[in-house]
Amino acid sequence: MNPMQPPGLSSRAALAAALLAVDPVGLGGAALRASPGPQRDQWLALLRSLVPDETPFLRVPLSASDTALLGGLDLSATLHAGRPVAQRGLLARADGGFLLLAMAERVGPGAASHLAAALDTQQVALEREGLNGRSPARLAVIALDEGASDEERMPAALLDRLAFHLLLSPAAEDDEAVHWSAEAIDAARARLPDVTVPDAVLEALCAASQAWGVDSLRAPLMALRAARAVAALAGLDAVDESHATLAASLVLAPRATRMPSAEPAADTPPEEAPPTEAADAPPPGEPPPAEPKAPEQASEDSAEHPPEPPPDQEGNAQAMEDRVVEAVRAAISPGLLAALQLGQARQARATTAGRSGAAMKHQNRGRPVGTRRGEPRSGARLHVLDTLRAAAPWQRLRQQVAGGAARLQVRREDFHIVRYRQHRPTTTVFVVDASGSAALHRLAEAKGAVELLLAECYVRRDRVAVLAFRGPGTELLLPPTRSLARAKRSLSALPGGGGTPLASGIEAAAELAAQLTRQGDTPIVVLLTDGRANIARSGAPGRAAATEDALSAAQGFARQGLSALLIDTSPHPSEAAQTLAQAMGAAYVPLPHAGAEGLSRAVQLVAIPAR
Repeated sequence: MNPMQPPGLSSRAALAAALLAVDPVGLGGAALRASPGPQRDQWLALLRSLVPDETPFLRVPLSASDTALLGGLDLSATLHAGRPVAQRGLLARADGGFLLLAMAERVGPGAASHLAAALDTQQVALEREGLNGRSPARLAVIALDEGASDEERMPAALLDRLAFHLLLSPAAEDDEAVHWSAEAIDAARARLPDVTVPDAVLEALCAASQAWGVDSLRAPLMALRAARAVAALAGLDAVDESHATLAASLVLAPRATRMPSAEPAADTPPEEAPPTEAADAPPPGEPPPAEPKAPEQASEDSAEHPPEPPPDQEGNAQAMEDRVVEAVRAAISPGLLAALQLGQARQARATTAGRSGAAMKHQNRGRPVGTRRGEPRSGARLHVLDTLRAAAPWQRLRQQVAGGAARLQVRREDFHIVRYRQHRPTTTVFVVDASGSAALHRLAEAKGAVELLLAECYVRRDRVAVLAFRGPGTELLLPPTRSLARAKRSLSALPGGGGTPLASGIEAAAELAAQLTRQGDTPIVVLLTDGRANIARSGAPGRAAATEDALSAAQGFARQGLSALLIDTSPHPSEAAQTLAQAMGAAYVPLPHAGAEGLSRAVQLVAIPAR
């Protein structure tokens, strides 16, 4: 058996599959960001070919309940035996193998917590429905993320425990094919426990993780395990720099949230000349220098205070850290790198961050999210199977109390009803500065940015509204609608010129957002402005009073707890726009340094907290 890299699959993705085959439990698994298609099937087929034939591969459906994952009461066997009989869940049955998590971007927090607990403890605890036991669950999770946009992300708690985050893309023309034999994979598994890691490699991985803003403490540990697997796959017993750089590019690069900060040059004075013999003499009144110590005493002191490493060793360690950091840079895609340079890739990118609307519970509408004890009143729906599961362990006792009655007895405390959850619709409110200063500072480009964001709203099926402020006040160009064509027409007909009533625009946006909130929507405000106001609330001109009114309106906006994004349309990032964004509690994106791709990527990565 000689598994080859499938055609069209990149060598990085193939290497991740090989490393996962070497150490599946240590690496936790992989998140595959790809739609169903040949590339995903090829990657899964490659992984299957690299592990023994008897390795379990179990698929977890999206609708899997807690009983399906953890195990629970075998209802038919319990009713037949008259005593609780347990059935194994998917986590226990996947021991020593892999769990394929379908549609991972829609996994609920309950299922994600069960999977994360199994990855942490390598066992599954069954303590429910009168059952109590623990089973081994040494497994890896392959999360199949089919999200169409960056707003659809799998739970961060589960994503953090998977070493590899793979965005499957076609292989480049110069990508060399790689292959491994079954004997090489088996030998790497056997060699893995004996692979050692120098301290300098560990320090370089931790330094690279910190430099790229990887907040999770698991990430450098995952990179360390990946480096050990790389060394084992290469037939070596120790990790070197090449293994560390490869592991960092695979594990740390997808988790980067910021660019490494450039360390300023130290303003230190030039080194002084060596002291003369006279300078070495002690000052008057001080005791003379101590006599040389005996060898035994010197050795004891050196054990308590180890000597500093030589300068060349420190330089080698720093050079290794720099090379690991650069390896991460080379592995990051250009679009994400541009967004990181804008400082917009935040940790909350793994969450939906209010884009799909705030979640709310409902009695009988929305997506089923489990069951709870309760009576079927006011339209609540009875879950028959969970009700029978709750009643089954008590049947023998209830039949004895009832005098040997053979029929099934269900009581009120056994009732379980279905829980539902639905998301509020989202409305994105675009507030466009159409004043003279905005027209001077590329109003046309601001319109192009709005059209780019409108297309994203159309994909998410969000409603959009357009407000424009210039001259005496603010005008509602487009009431909330799902029509992309109407929104584009309202923008194209928007002229530029006049004063900048910034306070009026912010207050109108806050009022419209509050109205949408009362209607049950989740509003998101996107403000495009250069931050320079010259028309006060009263309509009188004056930059000082207008700026004060704008900051006051921004603070009132922040007190409402609304989600907002401010796009600075100035020729250069302006302090006025940054101050305004901070007062509003809004995320800040400077438009001048972002082209179409960079702006789109930056806006997708901006975290708009749902309060």
